[in-house]
Amino acid sequence: MPELPEVETVRRGLQPVMEGARIEDVVLARADLRFPFPPGFAERIVGRTVVSLGRRAKYLLADLDDGEAVVMHLGMSGAFRIEDPETFGGEGGARMPGAFHYPRSEERKHDHVVFRLRCANGTPMRIVYNDPRRFGFMTLVRRTEMDVHPYFRKLGIEPTGNELDGAYLARVLAGKATSLKAALLDQRVVAGLGNIYVCEALHDAGLSPMRPAGTLAGKIGRAGMKAKRLAAAIRSVIDAAIAAGGSTLRDHRQADGELGYFQHTFKVYGREGEPCRTEGCGGTILRAVQSGRSSFHCPRCQT
Repeated sequence: MPELPEVETVRRGLQPVMEGARIEDVVLARADLRFPFPPGFAERIVGRTVVSLGRRAKYLLADLDDGEAVVMHLGMSGAFRIEDPETFGGEGGARMPGAFHYPRSEERKHDHVVFRLRCANGTPMRIVYNDPRRFGFMTLVRRTEMDVHPYFRKLGIEPTGNELDGAYLARVLAGKATSLKAALLDQRVVAGLGNIYVCEALHDAGLSPMRPAGTLAGKIGRAGMKAKRLAAAIRSVIDAAIAAGGSTLRDHRQADGELGYFQHTFKVYGREGEPCRTEGCGGTILRAVQSGRSSFHCPRCQT
């Protein structure tokens, strides 16, 4: 499943086309994706203008001028394709120049949603949602109800903002006996963190994924150096992955089709049996299974 940096990369690719655009038509090739589309989905957004395109955790949010937001989740294999007038109906799609590690299917039979737009500058464009596995979904939520909606009401803070610091981690992890890895994957703690970047952040912070989460808080719940290191590592790893265009494992693509390169800098993820890249460590990356998820770590420099 695409993680937060991949979703943010897609948002940034779609933003110049979608923001300020009027939705002139919506074509649904089927009645559902992972879930059925809400009643009247296409009719409710045709004629509306996209005021802004945002993101919350791993959800894309297209705010419309009537106060509703189109909530979009990529699931396991969902991706968007941008088509301009020169490529409407063309083979191979538009803005799909890249070929990289584990390229995804580009079969048009998996095109499930087409948004026909009139951009702010008057140019007609199409945004096509393609999803071979159909684990993604789209729905509509009133902006005023977003904070209480089941998808969003329990989400923690974003890992990219100033709210994420050692004091916050110490406070929310205090007293938790679960593993640090499991705690960080809990979306109520930090929204949008997934397996890849938790592994990378824990390595950067020198912390074992098996360490009890509560050990990051002092006796009175204050942040020690471990909590501060972890907060800094999470923010650094996420920022670097976004800058690199996402990790693009298996089938994620950016909105323009170009694939990300952050996986070339992975220090632990997917590197079982390889030497640790921490200078002077000399350890070997191991793989462990925690709650059905692979944890890659160096037992020598992560304690």
